[in-house]
Amino acid sequence: MAPFHGRERRHFPLTSIASVVELFREQLEGPDEPNLALLSIVLGCVENTLTLNRSVTTSNDDVLRPIFPVVDWETVDALYSKFEALVKGSVDLTKYPSGNSTRELVKKVSDVIWGSLSRNFKDRAHLQSLYSFLTGNKLDCFGVAFGVVAAAQLLGLKDLHLALSEDHAWVVFGRDSTDTAEVTWHGKGNEDKRGQSIALSVAEKSWLYLNGHPIVCDRLMEVSAIVSSLNPGINVSMDSIEMGALQQELLWLLYDRGHLSRYPMALGNLGDLEEITPTPGRPPPLAIFQEAISSSVKYYNNHHVYPYTYLGGFFYRKRNYKQAIKCWADATNVIKQFNYTREDIEIYKEFLEIANELIPNIVKAVSANTTDRVQMNILYNPEVYADVLRFYDGICQWEEGSSTPVLHVGWAQNLTFSLNKFDSQTRAKIDLGKDEDSDGDDDDGEDNDGTDEFKSSDKQTRETKDVGNSNASVLKLEESLTGQRETPRGRKGPRRRNSSLAKNANFKDAGGSDSKLNGDEQNKVEHKIKSTIEELASKIVQQDCSLDAAPNPNITALALQCSVNILNKDYLLGAGEPFSSSPAMISDSSVLDESLTSPLNTDSSCNGSAEHIPNSGLPERSSDENNDTSSNNTLQSTQVQSPSDSPTASVESVHVELHSEKMKGLKKMFKSSKLNACAIKLQLTAQSQVHVKDSRFLDFGEPVGSARKRQRREIV
Repeated sequence: MAPFHGRERRHFPLTSIASVVELFREQLEGPDEPNLALLSIVLGCVENTLTLNRSVTTSNDDVLRPIFPVVDWETVDALYSKFEALVKGSVDLTKYPSGNSTRELVKKVSDVIWGSLSRNFKDRAHLQSLYSFLTGNKLDCFGVAFGVVAAAQLLGLKDLHLALSEDHAWVVFGRDSTDTAEVTWHGKGNEDKRGQSIALSVAEKSWLYLNGHPIVCDRLMEVSAIVSSLNPGINVSMDSIEMGALQQELLWLLYDRGHLSRYPMALGNLGDLEEITPTPGRPPPLAIFQEAISSSVKYYNNHHVYPYTYLGGFFYRKRNYKQAIKCWADATNVIKQFNYTREDIEIYKEFLEIANELIPNIVKAVSANTTDRVQMNILYNPEVYADVLRFYDGICQWEEGSSTPVLHVGWAQNLTFSLNKFDSQTRAKIDLGKDEDSDGDDDDGEDNDGTDEFKSSDKQTRETKDVGNSNASVLKLEESLTGQRETPRGRKGPRRRNSSLAKNANFKDAGGSDSKLNGDEQNKVEHKIKSTIEELASKIVQQDCSLDAAPNPNITALALQCSVNILNKDYLLGAGEPFSSSPAMISDSSVLDESLTSPLNTDSSCNGSAEHIPNSGLPERSSDENNDTSSNNTLQSTQVQSPSDSPTASVESVHVELHSEKMKGLKKMFKSSKLNACAIKLQLTAQSQVHVKDSRFLDFGEPVGSARKRQRREIV
């Protein structure tokens, strides 16, 4: 690599965002490769000054004064010389005469960076730059991998480049960049993996390695990587405006030169920044997020998850809940291509937040806000219901074949909560395909079918049984009206004999020898049918008369007062006044006590008249009040929108193809009017779909944490 020239030095001191952008512009457009170590030191110096070393004001306005650090040449040159001396003084290239990168040489360079790290620091933000390494001996997972690449550039190794997944980094080398090597850690206890190939990890189908579809960088994309890794956060609730503006300007500089076209995560970061502070004349955030998805599909066979969660978060913040749920379902359509391991903790947190917070918050807010017709309609939209099912189907597929379970009872509880908020008619409009049980029944029926004669005789037998069953049903109705005592077996004596008679008649009809009853038996049956119908009609008349009778005024009086006063719990226990605060209109509470404790008067005539009973001191509603109440109820019923009135009620059946075994086992339940929460919990939390993989893939242990964390925006 060429040493410093006057063209780099003339940009210093850096005193503004524009001066930093000009330095990067010259590095990208110059005849030589961009100096990765120089650019990383500059960005780290600016970031640390604007974030870590910045005091937060305690005033009420909670606004920071705009500042920008002064980055002088002497500081940058001193740090750069320190890094160069460390690398060149530790690696003797004469021992590697091939001139190309080898696994031993890569391991040696990574040992130089690794051995210089402090052993008593915790993983935190702002540790991804060489500035942090040279001033505090601290680097995160990405910082170590980038430091190895920058050191290789100082040594003149042009075939060693950075490879990135969505939560990990390693290096590729060789003529065609086909050789891979771990140079950093991820989680805990992975130090021994440095220098080894990632082939075994890719074979596990872990999301951490993207199934062999990582971002393989060149020198210009490595510049994009250090810009995309910038973190403008001062703390969990405050970002540096200057740092965000610098990152946004640098990303647009790289975007205009086409260096982000193969970098979906960098496009997602740019879209987030544009949503906060739009740049005039630039594409809107939605177009940038969609471009990130297109990049993933085009270059990486749709193996990147974060482009969909970026877009879903954007729609969620814009309260476009239908599209947000669709994007999250598309994200699980990507994650189902992987197997879950404990190293995938970051993406697990992402989906856990969506399933247990965002989707339940959506259905809760929509069901509570009945005045917003557009938002309310998603609970009557079968397409949204289908997307929720697709989301969980992808999660279940992610779990299948994995060594570690994904779903626990919290997932199942939030699933049942969310699905119950959808209208039952909406759930019925989902076409989940043919159920496997019904398919098995159909197959059994085809196997049991015999000749045409057997089919015709079987049909004839069923028709004869239907006739006999109808007669038996009439007899059962007659016996139920007579009030006979049931036997310990739950059957009645006459009913059993009559049932036997009906069965004998059915048997004779099916056999064909005694197909007709004699005249006396036929007359008896007809007589019983007529008498049963007459008795049933008389019972119905009596019930109608009792319904037409005026209700007991004691109950009416108590009900009227319950709408005005609070019922006294002591009164229910036999002491005190009926209500905690008796109204002024009640002149004598003792009258009310007597009326409420006296036996109910149920004597009424069939014409609907009843004996006059005093009003027990409670006011009676006038006819005008009753008319007002009925008119108000009518008005309320017209204001509440029914599912049939919603625009989505006309949507036809939506087809959803479920692929996971757990979700396919719940097909019938997802379409039912009432959901069985216990059955769903048992099905989703069952671990029958989790399998332990071959032990040769687990030699290096499974870490429980992640060193390099993606800076995520809070979704509010």
